[in-house]
Amino acid sequence: MTKRYRDGVRCVVAVMRRSVLALALLSIPAIAQRTPPEIPQSPHFMRSADITYAIVDGRDLGLDLYIPNGVVDPPLLVWVHGGRWLGTTKEFMFTSALVEKGFAMASVDFRQADEARFPAQIHDIKAAIRFLRANAATFGYDATRIGLHGRSSGGHLAALVGVTNGHQQLEGSIGGHAEQSSDVQAVVSYFGASNLTSILEQSTAFGVTRRAAAMAVLLGGPVEQVVDLARLASPVFHVDASDPPLMLLHGDQDPQMPINQAHELQGVYESQGLPVHFEVVHGAGHGGDVFFDSERNALVAEFFRAHLH
Repeated sequence: MTKRYRDGVRCVVAVMRRSVLALALLSIPAIAQRTPPEIPQSPHFMRSADITYAIVDGRDLGLDLYIPNGVVDPPLLVWVHGGRWLGTTKEFMFTSALVEKGFAMASVDFRQADEARFPAQIHDIKAAIRFLRANAATFGYDATRIGLHGRSSGGHLAALVGVTNGHQQLEGSIGGHAEQSSDVQAVVSYFGASNLTSILEQSTAFGVTRRAAAMAVLLGGPVEQVVDLARLASPVFHVDASDPPLMLLHGDQDPQMPINQAHELQGVYESQGLPVHFEVVHGAGHGGDVFFDSERNALVAEFFRAHLH
């Protein structure tokens, strides 16, 4: 391949990416609101909805709390919803079955990318964790055993929170309880991003249409124009030997989030000698019931039990 040919290909790709980004940005406000999964009333747990953990610019940031009946001081799992960093809420929780396996759970709302750019989302989630840790005795779970999990963009945020324990730039000052730690002891990411600087290079044309505009909204501009911020938002650049155990679930036919994103984070974890389990869901795309069926729920529950002693 000649240099002139390579340069020509790069030029075409760059033009296509700019065109895709412009079109996708126009479509961002029209993202369809999907129906959240139904969480039936259950004799196995109590649900407390809309607990305010912080107030930002006059807006309440809330969470829903699920406490299993008959379990003394259960570990707590915090759920981070997905939706391209905008467009869904804490009602989009897919792992309520884990409550019936003896875990307490909190599903957290946080500012969406069209309200506040990164790192506002991380500041909010860390504030929620500090609130939950400070109020453990009131609600009835064990604050020394907190796991974090999320799907899609929520999986990205969960992983980033997990590998930035104590990162001053990402802690923020949202909410109270500054004396509390926002550390978590285990993380599960369902088909989330790990390196915002490499997603578009790894993506299909369809994947670019889904991710380029969403990342531009999250970061306040196209990735190539805000590289430092994109690196700050990428879990792979924060991993060190002190980070919590990690489980990754990703479909090998995902057309929206390249499976190489999971491979990248797995590789960095392994290079640090950290516990990491990568569950490839063969034939799966970006989401679907297969990620939350009885088999995968059992694997996730086993992972959390093993690491939330």
